[in-house]
Amino acid sequence: DVVVDMNEFTSRHHTHRQKSCKHPLVQARNQAQGQYLAAIRSNQLVFGLGPAGTGKTFCATAMAVEAFERREVSHIIFTRPANEAGESLGFLPGKVSEKLEPYFAVFHGYLTDMLGRGVVECAMKKGYIRFESLAYMRGKTFDDAFLILDEAQNCTRLQLKMFLTRIGERSRVIINGDTRQTDIGAGSGLLDAANRLQGLNSVYIHEFECSDIVRSGLVKTIMSRYEQTVYQGPLQG
Repeated sequence: DVVVDMNEFTSRHHTHRQKSCKHPLVQARNQAQGQYLAAIRSNQLVFGLGPAGTGKTFCATAMAVEAFERREVSHIIFTRPANEAGESLGFLPGKVSEKLEPYFAVFHGYLTDMLGRGVVECAMKKGYIRFESLAYMRGKTFDDAFLILDEAQNCTRLQLKMFLTRIGERSRVIINGDTRQTDIGAGSGLLDAANRLQGLNSVYIHEFECSDIVRSGLVKTIMSRYEQTVYQGPLQG
Protein backbone atom coordinates (compact mmCIF):
# COMPACT_ATOMS: atom_id res chain seq x y z
CA ASP A 1 0.00 0.00 0.00
CA VAL A 2 1.05 3.60 -0.58
CA VAL A 3 1.80 5.52 2.63
CA VAL A 4 0.83 9.18 2.46
CA ASP A 5 1.71 11.83 5.04
CA MET A 6 -1.61 13.65 5.09
CA ASN A 7 -0.33 16.30 7.54
CA GLU A 8 2.31 17.28 5.02
CA PHE A 9 -0.25 17.00 2.21
CA THR A 10 -2.68 19.26 4.09
CA SER A 11 -0.06 21.94 4.73
CA ARG A 12 1.17 21.86 1.17
CA HIS A 13 -2.34 21.85 -0.25
CA HIS A 14 -3.65 24.84 1.72
CA THR A 15 -0.58 27.07 1.95
CA HIS A 16 0.93 26.66 -1.51
CA ARG A 17 -1.85 27.14 -4.01
CA GLN A 18 0.43 27.78 -6.98
CA LYS A 19 -0.19 25.66 -10.05
CA SER A 20 2.10 22.69 -10.63
CA CYS A 21 3.69 21.85 -13.96
CA LYS A 22 2.19 18.37 -14.22
CA HIS A 23 0.92 17.12 -17.53
CA PRO A 24 -2.86 16.78 -17.98
CA LEU A 25 -4.26 13.49 -16.68
CA VAL A 26 -6.37 12.92 -19.77
CA GLN A 27 -5.81 13.42 -23.46
CA ALA A 28 -8.79 13.90 -25.76
CA ARG A 29 -9.60 10.86 -27.89
CA ASN A 30 -11.60 12.86 -30.41
CA GLN A 31 -12.56 16.41 -31.26
CA ALA A 32 -15.68 16.33 -29.07
CA GLN A 33 -13.70 15.37 -25.99
CA GLY A 34 -11.15 18.05 -26.79
CA GLN A 35 -13.87 20.70 -26.88
CA TYR A 36 -15.37 19.34 -23.65
CA LEU A 37 -12.03 19.44 -21.80
CA ALA A 38 -11.29 22.93 -23.06
CA ALA A 39 -14.71 24.09 -21.91
CA ILE A 40 -14.13 22.68 -18.41
CA ARG A 41 -10.79 24.49 -18.14
CA SER A 42 -12.28 27.85 -19.10
CA ASN A 43 -15.79 27.86 -17.57
CA GLN A 44 -17.13 27.64 -14.04
CA LEU A 45 -20.19 25.55 -14.95
CA VAL A 46 -20.23 23.00 -17.77
CA PHE A 47 -23.04 20.72 -18.91
CA GLY A 48 -21.95 17.52 -20.66
CA LEU A 49 -24.96 16.17 -22.55
CA GLY A 50 -24.94 13.03 -24.64
CA PRO A 51 -25.07 9.24 -24.83
CA ALA A 52 -23.22 6.74 -22.69
CA GLY A 53 -19.72 5.79 -23.80
CA THR A 54 -18.57 9.28 -24.84
CA GLY A 55 -16.21 9.61 -21.86
CA LYS A 56 -18.14 12.29 -19.97
CA THR A 57 -17.60 10.80 -16.50
CA PHE A 58 -13.95 9.88 -17.04
CA CYS A 59 -13.06 13.30 -18.46
CA ALA A 60 -14.89 15.11 -15.67
CA THR A 61 -13.12 13.05 -13.00
CA ALA A 62 -9.72 13.62 -14.61
CA MET A 63 -10.30 17.37 -14.75
CA ALA A 64 -11.33 17.39 -11.08
CA VAL A 65 -8.16 15.53 -10.11
CA GLU A 66 -6.07 17.86 -12.27
CA ALA A 67 -7.55 20.93 -10.54
CA PHE A 68 -7.07 19.29 -7.14
CA GLU A 69 -3.41 18.43 -7.78
CA ARG A 70 -2.73 21.95 -9.08
CA ARG A 71 -4.21 23.42 -5.85
CA GLU A 72 -6.94 25.18 -7.81
CA VAL A 73 -9.56 23.65 -5.49
CA SER A 74 -9.30 22.10 -2.04
CA HIS A 75 -12.12 19.55 -2.36
CA ILE A 76 -13.63 17.21 -4.93
CA ILE A 77 -17.33 16.44 -4.47
CA PHE A 78 -19.11 13.72 -6.43
CA THR A 79 -22.87 13.35 -6.41
CA ARG A 80 -25.64 11.72 -8.40
CA PRO A 81 -29.30 10.81 -7.92
CA ALA A 82 -29.85 7.38 -6.39
CA ASN A 83 -33.15 6.37 -7.88
CA GLU A 84 -32.36 3.69 -10.46
CA ALA A 85 -34.80 0.76 -10.54
CA GLY A 86 -37.21 2.72 -8.39
CA GLU A 87 -35.07 2.40 -5.25
CA SER A 88 -33.93 5.09 -2.84
CA LEU A 89 -31.08 5.13 -0.34
CA GLY A 90 -33.47 4.47 2.52
CA PHE A 91 -34.34 1.02 1.19
CA LEU A 92 -30.76 -0.18 0.83
CA PRO A 93 -29.02 -1.90 3.78
CA GLY A 94 -26.21 -0.38 5.86
CA LYS A 95 -25.01 3.07 6.81
CA VAL A 96 -25.29 6.03 4.44
CA SER A 97 -21.65 5.62 3.32
CA GLU A 98 -22.29 1.94 2.56
CA LYS A 99 -25.47 2.77 0.68
CA LEU A 100 -23.56 5.21 -1.51
CA GLU A 101 -20.81 2.77 -2.51
CA PRO A 102 -22.60 1.13 -5.47
CA TYR A 103 -23.50 4.49 -6.97
CA PHE A 104 -19.96 5.86 -6.83
CA ALA A 105 -17.95 2.75 -7.70
CA VAL A 106 -17.07 4.14 -11.14
CA PHE A 107 -15.76 7.40 -9.68
CA HIS A 108 -13.80 5.53 -7.03
CA GLY A 109 -12.20 3.33 -9.68
CA TYR A 110 -11.18 6.30 -11.82
CA LEU A 111 -9.74 8.11 -8.79
CA THR A 112 -7.71 5.06 -7.78
CA ASP A 113 -6.30 4.73 -11.29
CA MET A 114 -5.36 8.42 -11.39
CA LEU A 115 -4.09 9.04 -7.85
CA GLY A 116 -3.38 5.63 -6.35
CA ARG A 117 -5.34 3.80 -3.66
CA GLY A 118 -3.38 5.19 -0.72
CA VAL A 119 -3.81 8.81 -1.76
CA VAL A 120 -7.53 8.35 -2.43
CA GLU A 121 -8.17 6.64 0.91
CA CYS A 122 -6.30 9.33 2.84
CA ALA A 123 -7.96 12.16 0.94
CA MET A 124 -11.38 10.65 1.62
CA LYS A 125 -10.57 10.15 5.30
CA LYS A 126 -9.62 13.84 5.57
CA GLY A 127 -12.69 14.91 3.62
CA TYR A 128 -10.85 16.34 0.63
CA ILE A 129 -12.63 13.87 -1.67
CA ARG A 130 -16.26 13.17 -0.83
CA PHE A 131 -19.18 11.23 -2.24
CA GLU A 132 -22.33 13.15 -1.34
CA SER A 133 -25.92 12.02 -1.60
CA LEU A 134 -27.92 14.50 -3.62
CA ALA A 135 -30.80 13.89 -1.24
CA TYR A 136 -28.81 15.31 1.69
CA MET A 137 -27.32 18.39 0.00
CA ARG A 138 -30.03 20.86 0.94
CA GLY A 139 -28.69 23.62 3.19
CA LYS A 140 -25.04 23.04 2.25
CA THR A 141 -22.69 25.39 0.39
CA PHE A 142 -19.57 24.11 -1.35
CA ASP A 143 -16.73 26.64 -1.49
CA ASP A 144 -13.35 26.09 -3.12
CA ALA A 145 -14.54 22.78 -4.55
CA PHE A 146 -14.83 20.88 -7.81
CA LEU A 147 -18.33 19.41 -7.99
CA ILE A 148 -19.45 16.69 -10.39
CA LEU A 149 -23.12 15.76 -10.76
CA ASP A 150 -23.43 12.60 -12.85
CA GLU A 151 -26.51 10.91 -14.33
CA ALA A 152 -28.29 14.25 -14.05
CA GLN A 153 -31.04 13.11 -16.43
CA ASN A 154 -32.51 11.39 -13.36
CA CYS A 155 -32.79 14.65 -11.40
CA THR A 156 -36.07 16.50 -11.13
CA ARG A 157 -36.27 20.22 -11.86
CA LEU A 158 -36.31 20.97 -8.12
CA GLN A 159 -33.26 18.75 -7.50
CA LEU A 160 -31.30 20.52 -10.23
CA LYS A 161 -32.27 23.92 -8.86
CA MET A 162 -31.28 22.84 -5.34
CA PHE A 163 -27.91 21.51 -6.56
CA LEU A 164 -27.12 24.63 -8.59
CA THR A 165 -27.78 26.83 -5.56
CA ARG A 166 -25.18 24.86 -3.54
CA ILE A 167 -22.37 26.36 -5.65
CA GLY A 168 -20.13 28.52 -3.47
CA GLU A 169 -17.15 30.78 -4.02
CA ARG A 170 -14.17 29.56 -6.08
CA SER A 171 -16.03 26.41 -7.12
CA ARG A 172 -16.21 24.68 -10.48
CA VAL A 173 -19.09 22.45 -11.52
CA ILE A 174 -19.76 19.76 -14.11
CA ILE A 175 -23.24 18.37 -14.75
CA ASN A 176 -23.34 15.26 -16.95
CA GLY A 177 -26.25 13.31 -18.35
CA ASP A 178 -28.16 11.98 -21.33
CA THR A 179 -31.44 13.83 -21.84
CA ARG A 180 -32.75 10.93 -23.98
CA GLN A 181 -32.20 8.25 -21.34
CA THR A 182 -34.00 9.14 -18.12
CA ASP A 183 -35.44 6.80 -15.50
CA ILE A 184 -37.96 9.34 -14.18
CA GLY A 185 -39.99 10.05 -17.29
CA ALA A 186 -40.97 13.53 -18.43
CA GLY A 187 -40.02 15.15 -15.12
CA SER A 188 -36.27 15.27 -15.82
CA GLY A 189 -34.76 18.63 -14.96
CA LEU A 190 -31.51 18.33 -16.94
CA LEU A 191 -32.71 19.78 -20.22
CA ASP A 192 -34.76 22.36 -18.33
CA ALA A 193 -31.67 23.55 -16.44
CA ALA A 194 -29.50 23.61 -19.57
CA ASN A 195 -32.10 25.67 -21.44
CA ARG A 196 -32.51 28.12 -18.56
CA LEU A 197 -28.77 28.71 -18.10
CA GLN A 198 -27.68 28.69 -21.74
CA GLY A 199 -25.90 31.91 -22.66
CA LEU A 200 -24.93 32.89 -19.13
CA ASN A 201 -21.38 34.06 -18.55
CA SER A 202 -19.00 31.21 -17.61
CA VAL A 203 -21.64 28.56 -18.41
CA TYR A 204 -20.97 26.16 -21.29
CA ILE A 205 -23.23 23.44 -22.69
CA HIS A 206 -21.46 20.70 -24.62
CA GLU A 207 -23.47 18.15 -26.59
CA PHE A 208 -21.96 14.80 -27.53
CA GLU A 209 -23.33 12.75 -30.42
CA CYS A 210 -23.42 8.99 -30.99
CA SER A 211 -20.50 9.39 -33.37
CA ASP A 212 -18.43 10.62 -30.39
CA ILE A 213 -18.72 7.31 -28.48
CA VAL A 214 -15.29 5.92 -27.56
CA ARG A 215 -16.27 2.94 -25.38
CA SER A 216 -16.33 0.40 -28.20
CA GLY A 217 -17.33 0.03 -31.80
CA LEU A 218 -20.26 -2.19 -30.83
CA VAL A 219 -21.64 0.39 -28.38
CA LYS A 220 -21.45 3.04 -31.08
CA THR A 221 -23.39 0.90 -33.56
CA ILE A 222 -25.96 -0.10 -30.92
CA MET A 223 -26.60 3.55 -29.99
CA SER A 224 -26.81 4.51 -33.67
CA ARG A 225 -29.43 1.82 -34.22
CA TYR A 226 -31.48 3.10 -31.28
CA GLU A 227 -31.25 6.61 -32.70
CA GLN A 228 -32.34 5.57 -36.19
CA THR A 229 -35.17 3.13 -35.55
CA VAL A 230 -38.53 3.25 -33.82
CA TYR A 231 -39.52 0.40 -31.51
CA GLN A 232 -42.00 -1.83 -33.34
CA GLY A 233 -42.95 -4.14 -30.48
CA PRO A 234 -41.75 -7.70 -29.79
CA LEU A 235 -40.29 -9.74 -32.64
CA GLN A 236 -42.67 -12.14 -34.32
CA GLY A 237 -41.62 -15.72 -34.78
